[in-house]
Amino acid sequence: MKKDSLNFEIKFYEKLVRGKRDFVDALIPLAEAYTRKGQYEKGLRIDRRLSKLLKDDDIVHYNLACSLALVGREKQALAALKKAIRLGYDDLRHLKRDPDLKSLHSHPEFIKLFKRTRKKKTA
Repeated sequence: MKKDSLNFEIKFYEKLVRGKRDFVDALIPLAEAYTRKGQYEKGLRIDRRLSKLLKDDDIVHYNLACSLALVGREKQALAALKKAIRLGYDDLRHLKRDPDLKSLHSHPEFIKLFKRTRKKKTA
């Protein structure tokens, strides 16, 4: 039943965005649905589109970092994560526990970024 619901959700949002490449309110849940279904490359394509439409949105860039990490593009994921933080993303608890970013959690650059961000937040 849950799988059918997710398939329905994906089809629904795909129809909404067909021909409307900038329909942000449908693109965001579509990207999330693709990711929940394990269709990471499709989710990444949508997240890239969103990052161009919403250049200054910290959550969009955070989600882009997650999608990049899920497909094994660690260097690009770290760059997107840095941008998300620069734009204001500051939920460090979620950042440290997010399973989508698991591949980055032990990366030296991630650790450095996390410590630097935590230091700024507590200053």
